[in-house]
Amino acid sequence: MRAPARELFRDADFPASDSSLFSNFSTPLAQFREDITWRRPQEICATPRLFADNPLDGQVKQGLLGDCWLLCACAALQKSQQLLNQVFPPGQPSWRDHTYRGSFTCRIWQFGHWLEVTIDDRLPCLAGRLCFSRCQREDVFWLPLLEKVYAKVYGSYEHLWAGQVADALVDLTGGLAERWSLKDLVRTSGQQDRPGGSEHRTCRQLLNLKDRCLISCSVLSPRAGARELGEFHAFIVSDLRELQGRAGQSLLLLRIQNPWGRRCWQGPWREGGEGWSQVDPADESELLSQLQEGEFWVEEEEFLREFDEVTVGFPITEAGYLQSLYSEKALCHTQELPGAWVKGQSAGGCRNNSGFPSNPKYWLRVSEPSEVFVAVLQRPRVRATGRAGRARAPARGECAVRSPASFLSEDYQAVGLHIWKVEKRRVSLPRVLSTPPVAGTLCHAYDREVHLRCELTPGFYLAVPSTFLKDVPGQFLLRVFSSGRISLSAIKPSAGSPAPGEALPEGEWETVQLRGSWRSGQTAGGSRNFASYPSNPCFPLSVPEGPGPRCIRITLRQHCQDAQCHPIGFHVFQVPVDGGSRSSPGLLLQEPVLSCVPHRYAQEVSRLCHLSAGTYRIVPSTYLPDTEGAFTVTIATRIDRRSIHSQERLGQLLQEASFMAVMKT
Repeated sequence: MRAPARELFRDADFPASDSSLFSNFSTPLAQFREDITWRRPQEICATPRLFADNPLDGQVKQGLLGDCWLLCACAALQKSQQLLNQVFPPGQPSWRDHTYRGSFTCRIWQFGHWLEVTIDDRLPCLAGRLCFSRCQREDVFWLPLLEKVYAKVYGSYEHLWAGQVADALVDLTGGLAERWSLKDLVRTSGQQDRPGGSEHRTCRQLLNLKDRCLISCSVLSPRAGARELGEFHAFIVSDLRELQGRAGQSLLLLRIQNPWGRRCWQGPWREGGEGWSQVDPADESELLSQLQEGEFWVEEEEFLREFDEVTVGFPITEAGYLQSLYSEKALCHTQELPGAWVKGQSAGGCRNNSGFPSNPKYWLRVSEPSEVFVAVLQRPRVRATGRAGRARAPARGECAVRSPASFLSEDYQAVGLHIWKVEKRRVSLPRVLSTPPVAGTLCHAYDREVHLRCELTPGFYLAVPSTFLKDVPGQFLLRVFSSGRISLSAIKPSAGSPAPGEALPEGEWETVQLRGSWRSGQTAGGSRNFASYPSNPCFPLSVPEGPGPRCIRITLRQHCQDAQCHPIGFHVFQVPVDGGSRSSPGLLLQEPVLSCVPHRYAQEVSRLCHLSAGTYRIVPSTYLPDTEGAFTVTIATRIDRRSIHSQERLGQLLQEASFMAVMKT
């Protein structure tokens, strides 16, 4: 008797239907809506395999979907078995195994952790063939399965229509990726390194990286006459070779792989092109024999002219550490902390804004000389979900786990990062933040993640991530990778000095907290009604010279439960210009310039005032003498700091790589 057929897994959270293909039918993919069918690999070919024995057979090829940016990042997995095992956990059943149930599991890195995602293996097809990504050999399925996992994470295939190679590299490795503008590289060629943690980069630097990491290049706006390279299209730099020309000159050639899977560039280094006349025939024969379908050679000058950007993923060592693109040091020490910009509280904007010091702040302690990378990763806005655990197509204004396909400024803010070195952790933050940082981003960029490279000496550093605009909310993850020992901690906002229900006026405020106590028979002198009043604690207050009176808030808070509060208040006396003893009882017999009375049964009393430059004394007191208790006096002084308009500028909106290439039979 024949055994019953096994029931294969069907993913209800990402079904084989239009809801998984489309979000809002806004891309050219919509024209194929009626023709797309879903098939399992064994319905597409006779002997499906997950991976190929020959890496060239598993080479990525783009289909109808404009996700060249994702496919270029997927090619990084072919350079590292360790990365491949991280994304595709080993031991998954193949189609010939008796344990096969029609499901596969992958891992995608999302905002600080690896997310495990299971899908069924039904794949979109046109006329019986895969219509989206595929491998060089169509019986190899790791790539279309991973593409489906990515589409599930981001809500639909259509959400993958455009995006950044750097973002996909981070999602597939959990590491870092850098984007280099080739036009900037040409402009700054021969100049010294720019300040602020930036690096001077050259194409020859890629020679040392080609075997260790993924290198991609993009065309954003092709020159007239170069349209065959496509527009907003990403490529893979599959090799670099440095040759000596016949005239003794040095030549750098780059082998470019087009995800379309066909050659599209007829430059001087094409087969039979005039460029090869500069090298020995043996070199020409060797390099042309290496070309696979979709690959072509370009020379360095041609590369810089025709392409706009290079994206480089950081190498990952066998031990699982990131490796510096610059020094090749292993970044063995890592720290990360979440943070948020909250409107009206911690969204202070860039350094052009007076509210900059209110931004989230972090202590970074460096224990030994180190190469340090500090990164700010924005969390996408969180959309509501439709089916359990699956993001639905967004309405405008919703928040969601969003694909890099359509972020721009409505999904990600322009963000920056600045770092200051401080002598100790107890410092005047407003004053520190008014000085030039030791490192900072050149502008606030719309990238999902921005990062700085610094060579730091031991000590304490203050890191401040910010948005360009003030009062723009958002969440982020601060990540630090270092070659030496480090520690990272968030600076908690100081206890609010305003009276309950009352906020400080806008601007920068320097806050000082002074602790004291009233002790019976010693410092518990009571109110001014009693002769013992001068024995109360007396705290100095100095108001510096300025264009006018300073705005100051003085707050007295007693350390007790509400039910055990004593009536408290305070007075402020001005010290005469000719001086006088700090503890002179005669001073306290004068009329105060400011009083917070009558004494109230409250945990906290506060006064906002304007004081002219000079020296003052603050005297906190209970109403009755010999009433014991501990207290804190908080003095918040508004800092009139000039905005640093020359320091901050806004980066351009990101140009996303996206191109549809109809597969040729």
